[in-house]
Amino acid sequence: MAAHQEEGADVSLFEAIDVSVSYGAVKALDGVSISLEPGIVHGVIGPNGAGKSTFIDGLSGRTRLTGGRVMLDGENVTARRPAWRRHRGISRSFQRTSVFPAMTVGDQFDMVADRMNEEDLDGIVDALQLRGVLAQVCSEIAYGTQRSVDLALALIGRPRVVLLDEPCAGLVADEGVTMLNHIRTLCKERDVAAILVEHDVDGVFRTCDEVTVLDLGRILVSGKPGDVRKDERVIRAYLGSAG
Repeated sequence: MAAHQEEGADVSLFEAIDVSVSYGAVKALDGVSISLEPGIVHGVIGPNGAGKSTFIDGLSGRTRLTGGRVMLDGENVTARRPAWRRHRGISRSFQRTSVFPAMTVGDQFDMVADRMNEEDLDGIVDALQLRGVLAQVCSEIAYGTQRSVDLALALIGRPRVVLLDEPCAGLVADEGVTMLNHIRTLCKERDVAAILVEHDVDGVFRTCDEVTVLDLGRILVSGKPGDVRKDERVIRAYLGSAG
């Protein structure tokens, strides 16, 4: 594993550097680079097949990179397993909820908090308005609430980076707005850097500090939400008349 960067060099909290993933001759990702700083929410959007979920899987260690590096505080963590990354502060959520359906919400939180040495579990529970369901079995609570439980589980342990793969999947409009508001508020308050992959384009532009558009595994445009939304390449390739 590569050593830390030279002392005195500017080091981002979290970086993807020329990340690539290939499946045979097919390049799902091709040289994608993003850097994150604490408290910044970075949205990743693009049409189906653009490589968004592959990007999240590569950064979290679930998918093996065929090129590039993942850096945490200047340390190359590319070869590290997902569990190691989680304990070092790189957390993630999934398109499908990862809750334990037969356990109560409170038991799940206590179990993960114990493993991750979380000292402010009450703060997470209250921020996501989950105190009223702590005694309920997860399979019996509403799907939108399950999504909030999933986000809470990702935030337990004071992660420094959260990788959010479509946290609004399956939510109705009002629930999606609430979820994205929670994400932005919690990331700012807890100084967490986040990558947010989401199909709700309006929600991404409203929530994120930076936005990257992927197209066929490559970065089409990256920048401030207002600039990205007005970019002609993005309008032609993705937003169309909605741009």
